[in-house]
Amino acid sequence: MRALVCKDYGSPDDLVVEKVDDPVADRGQIVVDIKAAGLNFPDVLVIGGQYQVKTPPPFIPGHEAAGVVAAVGEGATRFAVGDKVIITPSIGAFAERCAVPENLAMPVPEGLDFGQAAGFTITYSTSYHALVQNAGLKEGETVLVLGAAGGVGITAVEIAKALGARVIAAASTDEKLEFAKSAGADETINYSEKSLKDAVREITNGNGADVVYDPVGGDIGEQAFRSIARGGRFLVIGFASGAIPSFPANLVLLKEANVMGVWWGPWATRNPMLQVQNLQAMGEMIGNGLLQPRVTGSYSLDEFKEAFRAITARRVRGKVVFQMN
Repeated sequence: MRALVCKDYGSPDDLVVEKVDDPVADRGQIVVDIKAAGLNFPDVLVIGGQYQVKTPPPFIPGHEAAGVVAAVGEGATRFAVGDKVIITPSIGAFAERCAVPENLAMPVPEGLDFGQAAGFTITYSTSYHALVQNAGLKEGETVLVLGAAGGVGITAVEIAKALGARVIAAASTDEKLEFAKSAGADETINYSEKSLKDAVREITNGNGADVVYDPVGGDIGEQAFRSIARGGRFLVIGFASGAIPSFPANLVLLKEANVMGVWWGPWATRNPMLQVQNLQAMGEMIGNGLLQPRVTGSYSLDEFKEAFRAITARRVRGKVVFQMN
């Protein structure tokens, strides 16, 4: 099979497309013919050896994909050959086939094509877990979403709106903000043109945001924290800006705020039943038209440099996926 291989830690430009042996289904595993695979910013960190969990090279990167079950290993009982599934392997999704334990697979929700399904699990699950289990978001609260047009940001806009929140979308261009509005954002802030802190205070009549969803970090993250409401919850999702923000502890105290880290993957492993419930809830939202996974960039494996540049240059709106032949 053809696969995208990381030979050594470095830039995504250093990856190579080559033929490797087809995977075999071990006990409890299934082999999936990949139709599409989703790209995420953490993939860049994994390839660079900068992620929290390091994978020794050589390896095939990629953490989510969608396709059709091609083989079922001994002891695997949840799926049959021909079933359409989404998979979330620890590595290996950027290939024409992938073997995974069957508990890392789920049926493709009704109404999603393979491209949408490939980009569904990680971004939507991260945002749902962050807003529901971490923040305990309540109807009528105000949510500020940073990087609101990006892969996770746009899902936070959709989910927060579906849960009855007032959503303020913040991004670096008017084009990105229009995209966020199309996903349901009530208010928008272009933080390349105005003070994020001042804009949030103005929109909320000085009250601040009840919940801040931050996949960006850096100076923007620090500004967002200074605009949080008393008793607000600040969700640390990631650091797409490349800089980790620092929060003055006295502001945490004065605002009686909560700073919460969100690392969905390990949480889902420790709480599989809760994750199933989250997926079921989001499946209902999709069925009701409240969530509409948006794929705005589709690339072949051979176009991997272009695909990754869309992410590293922060040009992406919605989701970027590889489409397999």
